Amino acid sequence: MSLSTARWCARQGWPVHPLAPGQKTPPANCEDCRTPGHTHHQCPCLATGRWCHGFRAATLDQRRIQQWWGKQSHFGVGVACGPAGVVVIDIDAHLEAPPTRNRILPGIPIAESVNLTGLENGFHTLAVLAALRGVASPADDETTLRVRTPSGGLHVWYRAGDSRQWQCSSGSSPRRALAWQVDVRAHGGYIIAPGTTTGAGTYTPVGEVRRPALLPEWLAQELERTGHLPAHVPVPRPVPPRAQQAVLAAGGGHRGQHTLASLLVPIEACGQVAEGAGFSDILNRAAYTVGGLVAAGRLMHEEGERALLETAIAARPGQERRVEQIIRSGMAAGLKRPLHTGSRP
Repeated sequence: MSLSTARWCARQGWPVHPLAPGQKTPPANCEDCRTPGHTHHQCPCLATGRWCHGFRAATLDQRRIQQWWGKQSHFGVGVACGPAGVVVIDIDAHLEAPPTRNRILPGIPIAESVNLTGLENGFHTLAVLAALRGVASPADDETTLRVRTPSGGLHVWYRAGDSRQWQCSSGSSPRRALAWQVDVRAHGGYIIAPGTTTGAGTYTPVGEVRRPALLPEWLAQELERTGHLPAHVPVPRPVPPRAQQAVLAAGGGHRGQHTLASLLVPIEACGQVAEGAGFSDILNRAAYTVGGLVAAGRLMHEEGERALLETAIAARPGQERRVEQIIRSGMAAGLKRPLHTGSRP
C-alpha cells in the first residue's frame, strides 16, 4: 500500500520521503549522519540512495521509490511541501482551552463583547476568519484535495501556483500563525500523504477530488498578512551567534551568553538524528534553564523563548506544536527557580 501511495504521489509531481513505520516522523539517520556538525549539504547518503535527513531526501525517482518502499513496506509516506509546490492548511481538533483573544486570529482584534462560547478548535477559528472575508471555509472546499486525519482534523491541500515560498507555521505560535489550531505546511516542512497509516489510524481522502486546487487569493493574502511570506530569504546562521545576539539584546552579559549558547548546541545537534536523540528531554531541560535565567533577570523572556523556538523548530521541522508545548512547560517550571550568578543550570 505504501509503495503504491509513494508512486502515485511522485506521479503528481510531489517528491516523497519515508516515514518511520507507524509514525509521523522520518526514520532515523545513519550513524554518520548523527555526528554533531554533520548537515544534509555535505551528506553523501542522498547521492547513494539513502533516506537520511527526512524531507530533504524527498524524490520523484521511481527507481529509488521502489528501492525504499520495496524493501521497507511498512514505511509511511511524507511529501516535501516546498518542492511539491503545495501549501497545506492543517486544521486541528484538539481538546484544549482557547488562548487569549489576540491569539485566536492573529492581527484581528476580537472585542470582549464577542461571545466565544462554543469556539473549540481550528474548524471554528478558520470558519470565523473565512466569514470575516465573506468566503467559505477551506474545510468546506470541495474543489480541492482534503484529507481527514486520525485525530479528527483535516488537511486541505492547495497548489502555490507561483514562485512565492510560503513558510510553515503552527496555529499556537506567538510569532507566525494563521489562526488558533490551524497549522500551515509549506516550504521547510512536509505533510503526510493521503492513504498513509500510522499507529493512530489512516489519513483518508474526503470526497472525490484528488488534486490540489490553486491557493485562493483571499487565503494567499491572509498568509502574507500573518507573516508566511518573508520579505527576503534569511542567511543561515549557526546557533551560537544567534544565541549570543539574544543574550546581548537582553543584557545578559558574558555568563548568560555562554549559558544560552551551550543550551542551544545540543538542541541543534538533534537535527542530525530523526529519532532516538532524546530531543524532548534535551529541549525541556534547556527551556527549564532559560526560565531560570529569565526569573533571575539574566535574560529577557521573549528573546530566550525565540532562541529556543528557532533552534528547536529547525531541528524538528513540522513539529511546531510539540516544540512549543515543551518550551512553555519547561520555561514555566524554570521561572519558579531563578538562576542567579553562580547558580548551576
